[in-house]
Amino acid sequence: MALALLVAPDGFHLVDGGSPDNLYMAPSSPVDAERALRQHGELARTLRGCGVPVHVLPGDPELPDGVFPNNAFATVPRRVVAGAMRHPLRQGEPLRPDIRAWFRNELHYEILDLSGDGVVAEMTGPLVIDRARGIGFCGMSERVNHRGVEAMHDALGLRLTVRFDLAPSEYHTNVVLAILAGRCCVLHPGSFAEQDTVDALCDAYEGRALLLDDDEKRAFAGNCIAVTARDVLMSRTALDALRPSSRYFFEANGFRLHGVAVDELEKAGGSLRCMIAEVY
Repeated sequence: MALALLVAPDGFHLVDGGSPDNLYMAPSSPVDAERALRQHGELARTLRGCGVPVHVLPGDPELPDGVFPNNAFATVPRRVVAGAMRHPLRQGEPLRPDIRAWFRNELHYEILDLSGDGVVAEMTGPLVIDRARGIGFCGMSERVNHRGVEAMHDALGLRLTVRFDLAPSEYHTNVVLAILAGRCCVLHPGSFAEQDTVDALCDAYEGRALLLDDDEKRAFAGNCIAVTARDVLMSRTALDALRPSSRYFFEANGFRLHGVAVDELEKAGGSLRCMIAEVY
């Protein structure tokens, strides 16, 4: 990716019932907004330390989940695709005029809006992309519908999009599946509705697949991201939960692991990968 777009957690807070299908949320937990800002700042510093340029835009307290911009925006060279969110609390995120203006005026990107015509498409939340192959893996849940899959496939110029069902308890594919630099994948088998999907993913990556256990999945290890060909970021919660064999998997596949503490932000039901909108 050319750079990472982050949205600061200004006025960060939890809204009970705003995303009823997100079972990872901790709506009754107290939130320390200042700590959330500090942790977000550390994420930006870690990305820059890996050689990834970072642009941080201010948050909107009226859109507290806007801190997860990869659910609202996805890019290919010279184009940004604005998604269509499922729940009313989040529907303003891809409409933010300042974010659209930044893409249009600073990067000179075409803006393609997927809202309308019954589309539900929360971009690279349900859609995990192997950029090296031009293939999308889309897990079906309340956060994407069939029109949304077709719209994202066309808008992002994918060669192939593979559609499958997630387990009923899951809301976003990127919590339970990561494709790392086109070389391997990380997934939690129990989060897919069919074993055939798990087998197909393992076959596609010729055995270079890490199967997470339940504890690793709950700690958001599946929400990791390769920000360079060698550097994988995940939350400190996820890194601490990895089994020795899982750590070895990353090392054996040529990756350096970086853990960033974002547990204050994880109370909202997402983790580190959700906070990074990749700009290509």
